[in-house]
Amino acid sequence: MPIYEPPIRDLQFVLHEVLKLSQSDLPGHDDLEPDFTEAVLEAAGKLSAEVLAPLNIIGDQQGCVLENGVVRTPEGFRAAFDQVKEGGWTALDCDPEYGGQGMPYVLGVATGEMFVSANMAFNMYQGLTHGAYSAIHAHGTDEQKRRWLPKMVSCDWTGTMNLTEPHCGTDLGLLRTKAEPQDDGSYLITGQKIFISAGDHDMAENVVHLVLAKAPGGGEGTKGISLFIVPKFLVNEDGSLGERNAVSVGALEHKMGIHGNATCVMNYDGARGWLLGDLHKGMRAMFTMMNEARLGVGLQGYAAAVPAYQNALAYAKDRLQGRAVTGAANPQGPADPLIVHPDIRRSLMDQKSFIEGARALALWGAHLIDRSHLAQDSDAEGMISLLTPVIKGFLTDRGFDMTVQAQQVLGGHGYVEEWGMSQFVRDARITMIYEGANGVQALDLVGRKLAQDGGKHVMAFFEMIKSFCKEQSTNEALAQDFIDPLKAASKDLQSAAMFFMERGMKNPNDALSGSYDFMHLFGHVTLGYMWARMAVAAQAAIDAGSAEPFHKTKLATGRYYMRRQLPMTATHLARIQSGAATVMELEAEAF
Repeated sequence: MPIYEPPIRDLQFVLHEVLKLSQSDLPGHDDLEPDFTEAVLEAAGKLSAEVLAPLNIIGDQQGCVLENGVVRTPEGFRAAFDQVKEGGWTALDCDPEYGGQGMPYVLGVATGEMFVSANMAFNMYQGLTHGAYSAIHAHGTDEQKRRWLPKMVSCDWTGTMNLTEPHCGTDLGLLRTKAEPQDDGSYLITGQKIFISAGDHDMAENVVHLVLAKAPGGGEGTKGISLFIVPKFLVNEDGSLGERNAVSVGALEHKMGIHGNATCVMNYDGARGWLLGDLHKGMRAMFTMMNEARLGVGLQGYAAAVPAYQNALAYAKDRLQGRAVTGAANPQGPADPLIVHPDIRRSLMDQKSFIEGARALALWGAHLIDRSHLAQDSDAEGMISLLTPVIKGFLTDRGFDMTVQAQQVLGGHGYVEEWGMSQFVRDARITMIYEGANGVQALDLVGRKLAQDGGKHVMAFFEMIKSFCKEQSTNEALAQDFIDPLKAASKDLQSAAMFFMERGMKNPNDALSGSYDFMHLFGHVTLGYMWARMAVAAQAAIDAGSAEPFHKTKLATGRYYMRRQLPMTATHLARIQSGAATVMELEAEAF
């Protein structure tokens, strides 16, 4: 069975030595002392390693089953879900008014990484519920929040998001699901939705679906879409469950991975629902959920790579294969361990440097969300809006790549099912697709986010990097290895943005054909920035007398990223500046 070791020390490093949470001026952050967060992370890590991780292979092998209209989850899932609920993990960062613990979102993301790494398919049940909770909390009426949120915070009821239909995915303006208004203020929802994660299961009393549909008078396209709360069971005035609503599971999708999560075809046959937010403004309400979900998927992207790396590392240290070219490292044995070979080390360093940089980026992104919500900081809100497609797209693309590299370390043993490595690859693959495929994330970044608020937020990003580099310019221990490479990468990003400004208006294809490279270029710069910040923290600890090997290891890992990965920005810039000609040259018939 694959191993999983919760990365408590590294999470603590980012939270306290890099982000310095307890020194933040945000409400509630002065309580986040290292001893407190360590206790929280240790408890979450114990649950992840001892309860959730052993169920990962079981969920993959058994999958979910649809029996007489009821979805059965894999063996052990329900008992584990009860443990998660009883521990209060589903309520960690939710509003205390509805039963939540009121912790900052960043702490929820830190614990969430471990839950995902241990069992991604399982964690999706509570993760999607949190997104639905956030949408109702932001856009619901007081009565709706009173009715739905307490049970969703506790996960006695779980939640979903229903967007995709058989004939339309990203282009939601084409959806056909209808909402007919009733005299009592409710709506009757009719249509079919597909790819609905956690659409139905046997671990909760009720499932609260958030469904996009078109009500009369909305017009064409996305402007006519509204969002509705449609429960599996109707709820009586006293809060008890009533009769079954006219919503059912038509089928379970047969998927490449995440077998332990019930991905459903949902049929709505005049199901009763209630408008969430304003009529014909459903996309605004849904994007509250989708933006959170996209950060969560970015987290899934690198979190899936964590156990893959850990297992590849253990195998590389244990497996004897060949001899080191510089002389036997294990002269008493028949061969040396794999980890002596430079190419194996290259692969492991690719994985390690990506994971640790991605972890810092995800936690910084969560901290920006806390700042935007708790301090009403519009600059933080603009920055995380800009970074969301980067976090989602780059971290999932590269996270999947890292699971493949981890699988490769095991050679043939990585390809057979006994070692569990293929599951990490198969599970990670969906992250590049759902919550907006990564090509769409790149288009959103270039087509919308760069120009948002007159380009204010991307200019703020450039200024942030410039100011950071200027502050650290006299730091002789870090200038050559970290600050200079970050400056060069940031200049590549600025050059790419300037190319879009100069060419995009005349020929939009020049911008859009380079959008995917731009997303990756931006991703490398953000990870370079994270590594530079971590290097500053690690060097400060060493200068203060820390003898902990952790900090020296952190610097060595960061140097690897800055020298071996960050130079990819020049490649992405060259591709962007080649324009659209070679991309668009062929007629469709010539392919």
